Amino acid sequence: MKDYFNKYITLRKHNAKVALKKAKRSKMCYAFLAPYAIIFALFYVLPVVVSIFFGFTYYNVLESPRFLGPQNYISLILEDDIFLTSIKNTLLIAVITGPVGYIAAFLFAWLINELPRWIRSVAVIIFYVPSITGVACITIFSNILFKGDSYGLVNAWLMEWGIIDTAILWLYNPVYMLPICMIAILWQSLGTGFLSFVAGLQGVDRSQFEAGYMDGIKNRWQELWYITLPNMKPMLMFGAVMSITGAFSQSQILMQLCGYPSTDYAARTIVTHLYDYGFTRFEMGYASAIATVLFLMMIVCNKAIQSLLGRVGT
Repeated sequence: MKDYFNKYITLRKHNAKVALKKAKRSKMCYAFLAPYAIIFALFYVLPVVVSIFFGFTYYNVLESPRFLGPQNYISLILEDDIFLTSIKNTLLIAVITGPVGYIAAFLFAWLINELPRWIRSVAVIIFYVPSITGVACITIFSNILFKGDSYGLVNAWLMEWGIIDTAILWLYNPVYMLPICMIAILWQSLGTGFLSFVAGLQGVDRSQFEAGYMDGIKNRWQELWYITLPNMKPMLMFGAVMSITGAFSQSQILMQLCGYPSTDYAARTIVTHLYDYGFTRFEMGYASAIATVLFLMMIVCNKAIQSLLGRVGT
């Protein structure tokens, strides 16, 4: 046992010396990477670490943090019914809008990729515009489609067809609020993943399709599964991460459409709950605990997606 331990220590020292020599040879590369690494550590890694620390404290900005241990997390799970509602709403949004938006973005990109170049350029612009015009999206849904009087298009159509007698307050009725918000989220979230998919489809080597047909591929679906998707794994991963991040971080659309707070908290999400405690009540310790829970949920979902995408084309 002692000999095995000595060999292990010797091997570790040898590996450390080799790594040090490689680092010295590549010191110019590390010098160029240093600015990005410093900025990333200061504005991404450090805030996460600080947030995890504050999650175990009572901190109201005005006073010094007071250590509470796991009390914030116990209160979140066992005492905060609104937080449990926000988890349910967030998971519903993530499960429905995430995969649906992801698949829809890829299918639209795949179909548009078959069009002539000038039509494809116009179609790409049309699909990407909703992602950068959030105000227009809110206006269309709140003041045109789902306005709570007879001037709203949906109410006008339903009354004209005899389905309803009086106008429905779509964005104040807890039954309809979340589905309407999901439609708005889907419409606005297609753009980023869509662009990456279009770029990935354009980058697939056309000679691989010819080789694939010689090897026995018989139709477009087999071509998609065995050639197109394996070549697009980086774009698929990027689109999945953006889709998950977007689905779990939804708050602005729901707050602007349904108000803050929404009726019976029917449109409450984890980020909205975090915003409430962090920027309305200034209970930063509790808000940090909420952020940590959200962070862990996103990591688990990202790992699941990576595992699933790793099987594409196998």
